[in-house]
Amino acid sequence: MPHATAATPSSGHRPRWWTELPLIAVVYGLYSLGRLLVREDIPAAVEHGLAILRLEKALHINAEHPLNRLLTAHPSLGIPADFAYASLHYLVTPAVLVWIFRRRTAVYRAARTWLMTSTLLGLIGFTLMPTCPPRLLDAHHGFVDTMAQYSDYGWWGAGASAPRGLSGMTNQYAAMPSLHVGWAVWCGVLLWRHGRHPLVRAVGVAYPLFTVLVVMGTANHYFLDAVAGAAVMAVGALLTRPFMRIADRVKDRARAVFTRVPATAVPMRSTIVSDGCKTSTGERIPGQRTPSADSSDASTGSAAEASDDAPAAAR
Repeated sequence: MPHATAATPSSGHRPRWWTELPLIAVVYGLYSLGRLLVREDIPAAVEHGLAILRLEKALHINAEHPLNRLLTAHPSLGIPADFAYASLHYLVTPAVLVWIFRRRTAVYRAARTWLMTSTLLGLIGFTLMPTCPPRLLDAHHGFVDTMAQYSDYGWWGAGASAPRGLSGMTNQYAAMPSLHVGWAVWCGVLLWRHGRHPLVRAVGVAYPLFTVLVVMGTANHYFLDAVAGAAVMAVGALLTRPFMRIADRVKDRARAVFTRVPATAVPMRSTIVSDGCKTSTGERIPGQRTPSADSSDASTGSAAEASDDAPAAAR
């Protein structure tokens, strides 16, 4: 996904956190509200979940069954996996965003736009295809809700990663696509592409793979949900540049409309005494000495000196 993370021409100023933070908060708030308000058509969601499971079985890619049995049988694996599912996407994603903001300013705007665009595409997926996660299917399908099984160890209850008692504040049938996986792919690409230390790049590879195992093992997503999450990020990457161009055009037009016309500059007063005015012959500006006046004064002064010297000579 190179197009979404390549360096972009500078817009003339460094992004400011006091403008970026409210923007991200508004977009995430709209996403959360939209996810919550999507009507939970439970029968359709269950049918969609079963259709995905049947397709995976036909393709022999239903890896969520053995992973779920592994986490159910071993609390030493299941409990850390539940903590990872409930917290990492809330911690790692903002951390990578802040890292890009501080250390890779040239690619920050594209990375932020890619994340927002893909998140909103995921909301469209939740709306068009509500999907029952494996943990909410009937027990005879062979899945155990590990987060309910180990809920005494964490803050969650029966509502997946929602805090205990707040399961009604989330849409539990928003499984397709998996944005846990999608956001992990976003983090992984940025860490791999822009990390300088080999360990950072290794984390960029491991984190998305680890997230795929966690979401399937905890019975929160099917494997195809994870595939759909990665596909959403790919589409978001392709749409990033066009969305940025549209945003630039809107910004330019808004600036042209709201920019005030500068006030007319007050002309500077001339430093010339006459201020550009011309005088007629023989006319002078009040207080100005003329050559004739200077000559008269000089003659008068010479005559006075001569009269003073004359008696002195006579004596």
